[in-house]
Amino acid sequence: MANYCEICGKGSNNANRIRRRGKAKKKGGVGRNITSVSGRTQKPNLQKVKAMVDGSKKRIKVCTKCLKAGKVKKVY
Repeated sequence: MANYCEICGKGSNNANRIRRRGKAKKKGGVGRNITSVSGRTQKPNLQKVKAMVDGSKKRIKVCTKCLKAGKVKKVY
């Protein structure tokens, strides 16, 4: 299974991690400097949930935003 929400389709996102060195000017330093930029992935907060899908119990991956909004009805 891929890493995405089966309700809203939210998936992973590519972003950059920026490393800095130095002290900020407002804290008495000479300024911040970017030393490296490396890629990273931001992953959604997915939970495996038993839910009713087309009249039958099914285990699906759902993001917490959809769970809080009540888009999924949990089945125990």
